[in-house]
Amino acid sequence: MPFAIHCLDKPDSGAVRMAARPDHLAYLVGFEDKIIFAGPLLADDHQAMIGRLLILDLPDRAAAEKFSAGDPYRKAGLFQTVSITAWRQTYPKK
Repeated sequence: MPFAIHCLDKPDSGAVRMAARPDHLAYLVGFEDKIIFAGPLLADDHQAMIGRLLILDLPDRAAAEKFSAGDPYRKAGLFQTVSITAWRQTYPKK
């Protein structure tokens, strides 16, 4: 079942993000077969990263929570909010 993981960074946390980014990207490699899409959320300037959105195909909510808890970004305390929600693709139609 797909899950959306929507995270917003704490204010002024760019240095935390950049320090944890290599470990975060390495962590994602272990889930490439589960990731439907993933990427940073951007500020209005279209440059500054202010969060992230992932859609992963995982067996259940517990697996989604485990994935999120293990992410180096989360372990580094980057996020102000983390939301995990079941998701269903409507468009484009498969």
